[in-house]
Amino acid sequence: MNATYIQNSIAQLKTEIFMDVRHRTLQKYTGVPVLDENQLFYLLVPFLNGEEWQQEQREAAITVGIVYAALSAHDHIKELDATSKEQQLTVLAGDFYSGRYYEILAMSGNVALIRNLSQGIIARCENQIKVYEATNRSVEQWFASMSNIESGLISKFFELYSFGTYIPIMEKSLLILRLEREWSAYQRGQVSLMGGALEESARHAGATYNSVIQDKIVQLKTELLQVIDDASFLQSDVKQALQARVEASIASTNG
Repeated sequence: MNATYIQNSIAQLKTEIFMDVRHRTLQKYTGVPVLDENQLFYLLVPFLNGEEWQQEQREAAITVGIVYAALSAHDHIKELDATSKEQQLTVLAGDFYSGRYYEILAMSGNVALIRNLSQGIIARCENQIKVYEATNRSVEQWFASMSNIESGLISKFFELYSFGTYIPIMEKSLLILRLEREWSAYQRGQVSLMGGALEESARHAGATYNSVIQDKIVQLKTELLQVIDDASFLQSDVKQALQARVEASIASTNG
C-alpha cells in the first residue's frame, strides 16, 4: 500500500458520499459537501489495515461521512448575513444531508448503527453547547470537548465493528490536527468560540494560549508515535503511513 492507494481510497469514499447527497441547487449555491480528508483517512484505517470490511461496513462508513457533512454545513453558518440566499441554502444543505443519512439508516435496518451514531451526535452537540454555558472548565476539559467533536462519531463506528484498538491512534491524530488549526487561526486573529474558551481557561490557570496549545500538541505527538510503534496489530505499511503523517506534521510545526 502506497500513498496513491491511500489517496484513491479516500477519493472513492468521498465520491460515494457525494453521490448519496448530490442536489443540483444546493451544489450551485453551497458547493459540494464539506468533508475533512483527514477524518476520512482515519475512518478508513481499519480497511487499509485489512480488517473485515464488507458492504455493511462500507455503507456505515459512507453514512458516518454524510453525518459529518451535515454537521459541518451547520457549523459553517456565518453569524452575520445569515439571511442571504447562500446562508439559507447552507442551512437547508445541512438539513438535507441529515435527512439523507436518516433515510439510509432507516433503509439499512442497522439499528445498532442508528443507536451509536445518535449517541455520537448528541455527545458532539453537547460539547459544542458548552461554549455558551457559564460553567468554568479546565484546559483539559476543552481539549476533551475538541476531541469528541473531531473524532466521537468515528469512535462510535469503530466500537460497533470491533475496531476499538484503532481509537487511540485516531483520537490523538484528529485532536492534533484540530489544535493545529486552532493555533493557525489564532495566529491570524480568527479565534473560534471554543478556541476563545480555551484561551480564557489558560489565563485563569496562569498560562498562555501559546503554551497550553503548543505543549499539548508536542505531548500528543510524542504519545501518538509511541502508540503507533507499539501497535502490533498494524501492518507494516499502514504503520509507516501513520508514522509518516505524524512526522510530516512535526516537520511542518518545526518549520
